[in-house]
Amino acid sequence: MKLARRFSGLALAATLLFAASAQANESVIRKALTQQFPGAQISSVKQTPYSGLFEVYLDGQLIYVDAKAQYVFDGHVIDLKNRSNLTQARLNQLQAVKWDTLPLNNAMKTVKGNGARKLVVFSDVDCPYCRKFEAELAKVDNITVYTFLYPIEGLHPKAVQTSKQIWCAPDRNKAWDDYITRGSVPNNDGKCANPVDATIALGNRLKVSGTPTIIFANGQRVPGMVPAAQLERLLAANAK
Repeated sequence: MKLARRFSGLALAATLLFAASAQANESVIRKALTQQFPGAQISSVKQTPYSGLFEVYLDGQLIYVDAKAQYVFDGHVIDLKNRSNLTQARLNQLQAVKWDTLPLNNAMKTVKGNGARKLVVFSDVDCPYCRKFEAELAKVDNITVYTFLYPIEGLHPKAVQTSKQIWCAPDRNKAWDDYITRGSVPNNDGKCANPVDATIALGNRLKVSGTPTIIFANGQRVPGMVPAAQLERLLAANAK
């Protein structure tokens, strides 16, 4: 019994020592990266179970550093045994969005079939991949889609104005479809009360860097254009 208690005490001491070391390294890493990247937002620093690396969630990106942040590794870590992308899995956790916090009244709502499955899409009116995604969405039934008009002005200078005109149309869902499919701009000045600026601010807070960006009912997000067959699998996997 004494021997067992001794080993138990050693295990506890080792655990505490490891925790203290990890905290010390986190402080060193934060200080070093703050000096190297002034103004960058370091959301978390966490030791990984592989190769003595620390993961750093910095400005919406996941990077890896050594214990002193002298070396930075920018890329994906793949578990070859399980054929799994550990970096992407971790990003999915870090970038998850609480569905209940989304201002769905600021989105265009489209219901198809029974509407049981739900997703949010951040979409830029002039994004070609958004148009391709809309064509894929047309193949999916029993779904409710909340589309946030999220113009990226740096890429598409007219997108903000067009988004406001679409929102201000008498039937904004039809105006969206007409513009996406035929490039038909609604005949109004876009000066009604609209949420476009608020949506841009929301997307910035959520670090939505590209369109389309899809958010599922359980909060998981997927960036980029997704074919209908893949979307069906994602809807099943990420149901609330």
